[in-house]
Amino acid sequence: MEKLYYDNQYEKTFTAEVLEVIEKNNEFHIKLNKTYFYPEGGGAPSDTGYIEASPITYVYEENDNIYHVSSIKPIKIHRVKCSIDWKKRFDTMQQHLGQHILSACFSKLFNASTIGFHLGESICTIDIDKFFTKEQIDEAENLSNSLILDNINVEFLYPTKSELKKMPIKKISPKINEQIRIVKIGDIDFNPCCGIHPKSTIEVQLIKILKWEKYKNSTRIHFLCGERAIKESLKKYIFSTEICSLLKCSEAEAIAQIQKQRDELNKILAENRLIKDKISNYEIKDILEESEKISGITVVKKTCSSESLKYINTLATKLTAFNDVITLFAVKDQDKANLIFSCSKNINFISMNSLLKDAISLIDGKGGGSNFSAQGGGKNTNNLDSTLDYAFIKIKNTLNENK
Repeated sequence: MEKLYYDNQYEKTFTAEVLEVIEKNNEFHIKLNKTYFYPEGGGAPSDTGYIEASPITYVYEENDNIYHVSSIKPIKIHRVKCSIDWKKRFDTMQQHLGQHILSACFSKLFNASTIGFHLGESICTIDIDKFFTKEQIDEAENLSNSLILDNINVEFLYPTKSELKKMPIKKISPKINEQIRIVKIGDIDFNPCCGIHPKSTIEVQLIKILKWEKYKNSTRIHFLCGERAIKESLKKYIFSTEICSLLKCSEAEAIAQIQKQRDELNKILAENRLIKDKISNYEIKDILEESEKISGITVVKKTCSSESLKYINTLATKLTAFNDVITLFAVKDQDKANLIFSCSKNINFISMNSLLKDAISLIDGKGGGSNFSAQGGGKNTNNLDSTLDYAFIKIKNTLNENK
């Protein structure tokens, strides 16, 4: 079988003969007499595309043969037209060469080695065996993009063992009689690699580091190359432009404006909490006076729709801080009904947990808690008032029985 993807990595279409079709697990593994489809390997995913009308979703190498996997069996076997998904192929080439450039820059600047690489569908990562500051990360990114613009020629070499020994390669352990393929980027990088790459650094277009983090004893760097990096940069430009438009300021002033507005918002929220706290104190007095008293126990029964759950929880806590108080709150929150049942610590003859679990079935809900506080939610908002009435009657009966 002729493996032609190294001969011309830019070939998008070709004609071949089908030599064999093997069916496995409802898929067809197609062997051609020659192929430009790149099989998975070298840290890169396989090509995808078509053999006639059969979509090729995966390509792999086994026993020196390359198989093209499709869910549809090819109808023709002679002179089949094959096409490679060029957008995916070129994206892979850009990411892979970009990784070589970025790794070479970290090596040149900080004598750091790449110990891991992942070429993902949306983001790529490399693991570098040292830790870095933001300034060092920026320096490596800037040097990488400078090398891209230098339009450095990329060569693919197949050296003899004696030639290999003379090359500045840090780690290599070739198998006996195995031909090693070296990717050479000018004088900045010599690396054994079986992947496919563009012929020049200029085709990588752009390298953009998104973030970095400590990973075990190394630094994991997330980055994009080529069209991915350009789209990401454009997206961030649009985002920053919209932010500046909303704030009516320049990019240089945006951060200061955001920090100022954040501080003002935190101040307003703090003031709002104090006001709500004062209002709740007045509300507590009114609620206690207006609520029904049964056998010396004040039973608060209230359905709320405009207050938040957090506020009602605070209200229930403040009310039950007094002795001899039971609160039955229901809160309507859009399409959900919430129950909050609480009682004072000196009330030990009725469990709020048991009461809630009994009543909440009326709103098709679930919940629970302790003897003194329980809450939960359900979807049936129509039954909310009836649910509170049911709980109130149970409390009234219990209190009358405990006279």
